[in-house]
Amino acid sequence: MVPHGGLWFNNRFAALSPSPRKGSSNLFSPDFRAVMVPTMSVPENPIIVIPARMAATRLPGKPIADIHGTPMIVHVWRRAVEADIGPVIVACGDFEIIDAVKEAGGDALYTNPDHASGSDRVFEAMHTADPLKRHDGVINLQGDLPTIEPEIIRAVLEPLSDPAVDIATLCAEITEDAERDDPNVVKAVLSMTAGAAGANCGRALYFSRATVPSHPGPHYHHIGIYAFRRQALETFVKLPRGKLEQQENLEQLRALEAGMRIDARLVDTVPLGVDTPADLERARELLAPGGT
Repeated sequence: MVPHGGLWFNNRFAALSPSPRKGSSNLFSPDFRAVMVPTMSVPENPIIVIPARMAATRLPGKPIADIHGTPMIVHVWRRAVEADIGPVIVACGDFEIIDAVKEAGGDALYTNPDHASGSDRVFEAMHTADPLKRHDGVINLQGDLPTIEPEIIRAVLEPLSDPAVDIATLCAEITEDAERDDPNVVKAVLSMTAGAAGANCGRALYFSRATVPSHPGPHYHHIGIYAFRRQALETFVKLPRGKLEQQENLEQLRALEAGMRIDARLVDTVPLGVDTPADLERARELLAPGGT
């Protein structure tokens, strides 16, 4: 059996133990060596971790699905790099994904293939890759968003300018009636009272697959990208699954039930999530030369 946890892969070396070799081009390069003093503001030294796995019910092997000669996970990694927030690593439990990222020049970390959620995988990656806790925040970016715009990735950090916020995420106002009633579209109930983070940010009161609030609008489509303060991620993954989380099958409710605060930044568009063969074809259309 292949051992898991603590294997670091990058574009120069086949495998490294938790601390990459001096001189390698990864998150321990000189640009990111400073140990940050913990503060309760927007993280000053964030990192992006992209959890990915080959097993998927509707589209098995989707991280390495070909989109114009490039695996989907590499498209996502490139968008994350273009966001220019900090280092980017892919955390996965499959060597096929590691090979794809490494061939593109990126960094990947092998994690336990049996993790129940992306958040658990991100936490293991942070614990292994950054044991000295240089990075005070982490963006958990889904590996199935090949068309996401870099500015949307950057926007998820904004709610953390409010020191009361533990976790930040993204939402977009729903404009089509079909989305309001679609259980595959997760709705966020937001209090949009202007706060420290500005008028485009609101406090999340609840998340549901049902149409909530029940009366006419606005309604908000939740986009499953998260920015955690370092301590908030550690707290979150140690919490037991909550009853509401199990009822709705939405892990963010675990945080709300435990009294953690989640705020959302509103953005104009929902990035395409690739979950089905039809989604993959749409992504190929959008990423084709001259595509729209």
